[in-house]
Amino acid sequence: MTDDTLDGAVPADDAESDSKALALLDKAIALPTPLIRKNIARARQRNPEASPAQVIASLEKMYVSALTGSGAAVGGTAAAPGVGTGVALALTAGEVLTSFQATALYALSIAEIHGVPIDELERRRTIVMGIMLGGSGSGTIAKISERTGQHWGRQVAAKVPAETLKQINKVLGKNFVTRYGTKQGIIVLGRVAPFGIGAVIGGGANAAMAALTVKASRRAFGPAPAEWPDQAPSIPELES
Repeated sequence: MTDDTLDGAVPADDAESDSKALALLDKAIALPTPLIRKNIARARQRNPEASPAQVIASLEKMYVSALTGSGAAVGGTAAAPGVGTGVALALTAGEVLTSFQATALYALSIAEIHGVPIDELERRRTIVMGIMLGGSGSGTIAKISERTGQHWGRQVAAKVPAETLKQINKVLGKNFVTRYGTKQGIIVLGRVAPFGIGAVIGGGANAAMAALTVKASRRAFGPAPAEWPDQAPSIPELES
């Protein structure tokens, strides 16, 4: 997705940063399908009889907890003895990828439960970026696909042709760089604040972003299926 930079001339450093952001997103999206299904199986482990709605609720809690914890851990490094701002910034760069991966795993797991195909890369991009961008993402998808109605995750991502998805993803990619480039820059500065303040800012910022992502996924897919799709993972697939 390196061709999805903003139109017009941009500073070389900004263009390189944008390209890296999209490359990190693509790396996060390219999760093995068995890993996504194992994530669902893990959420079902405590209650094999759990309904899709109950498992989705469990996945939401797991996702918010994981993202909050990673943000607080990185933010707290600035207060540790002997750890400088440079180290904290380096850890933050890695945490951005971790956050993207956690979000992709969560979003694609929800899509799998709803029976939405997740094997095609372009559909994965649409699902993950559409959810991460919230209302603006769903608006873009509806406009370009020329489809209206609720729950675009089920109605659009599963049915729109690949060529149309590429057009959608080009616009979503630009919006993604604009939104998350700015937000991540502010959050990075907050995470390297001294005296443990960074841990509060980092964890709080990630928790807020995770909560927005959960709300967006609920709007995208709507109510959980009443029953499990035929391809839903069984508990024995989960390795100890």
